[in-house]
Amino acid sequence: MKNVLVIGSTGQIGSELTMKLRKTYRHGRIVAGYIPGSEPTGDLLESGPAERANVCDGKQIADIVDKYDIDTIYNLAALLSATAERLPLKAWDIQMNGLINVLEVAREKHCAVFTPSSIGSFGPDTPRDNTPQDTIQRPTSMYGVTKVATELLSDYYFHKYGVDTRSVRFPGLISYKTLPGGGTTDYAVEIYYAAVKGEEFVCPLAHGTYIDMMYMPDAIKAAINLMEADPRYLVHRNSFNIASMSFDPEEVYDAIRKHIPTFTMRYEVDPVRQAIADSWPNKMDDVCARKEWGWSPSYNLETMTKDMLKHLREKLLGEKQ
Repeated sequence: MKNVLVIGSTGQIGSELTMKLRKTYRHGRIVAGYIPGSEPTGDLLESGPAERANVCDGKQIADIVDKYDIDTIYNLAALLSATAERLPLKAWDIQMNGLINVLEVAREKHCAVFTPSSIGSFGPDTPRDNTPQDTIQRPTSMYGVTKVATELLSDYYFHKYGVDTRSVRFPGLISYKTLPGGGTTDYAVEIYYAAVKGEEFVCPLAHGTYIDMMYMPDAIKAAINLMEADPRYLVHRNSFNIASMSFDPEEVYDAIRKHIPTFTMRYEVDPVRQAIADSWPNKMDDVCARKEWGWSPSYNLETMTKDMLKHLREKLLGEKQ
């Protein structure tokens, strides 16, 4: 992996992944793909090349691959879970028709492809505790349907055409750098912002709603390490369970209150997000990722909370720790 196209480089994952790839592969070309209205700015724009990369335009993607001699594509274009429920046809177009475009370009031009799946690929019939790598999925959201189809289609292109496809099932992701938009687990980012701003937090998920979560540095590490892994040891490819921590709103609230005792929270449950969350696992079993490519997270709830609050105080309040 040396010349990489990141489609969706200005999103929550893409903005941090692109910068990490540029630091990791200093002699490569890491292209920040974007769509109009979501142009890269600041370090993301200034530290490397950027190109318009609409996942629904296969020719545009192919032209970028040719221009930069791309060998690896990170396809991060997607509508998140709650947004996908409001706009299901648009979600299908971006997630599925876009994926076909990327896989076809990869087949023709011999690129490796990472397209993330999610805990959203599971459904209400899935075992919720220690969710196995291989188990029934049957999601009930459009987001989940597209993620299951992504896993299957990626496997198909590997077995049928030899395209080097790989992916992980991301938990809810937490970051201080880029705010998420339209996801069921967004509350786990927004609660930290509210705490640092001194605001009461209104939680859209109910007490006792456990969901797998992960700090963004671990998610970025997983995305890079999997693509670097020796393919001889990869049994599953699409898609690996990866886990770090599982908590409910009350537990993250308590973790924050250890640092900000005056912080307050109340509940106003969003029925759409709650229904989605109730269909997801409490905690995934990631033994296959650990065995096949050495996955191991670096953060837990306590260490993540300390780091999130430190960086958000710097970002929002100008405090230097």
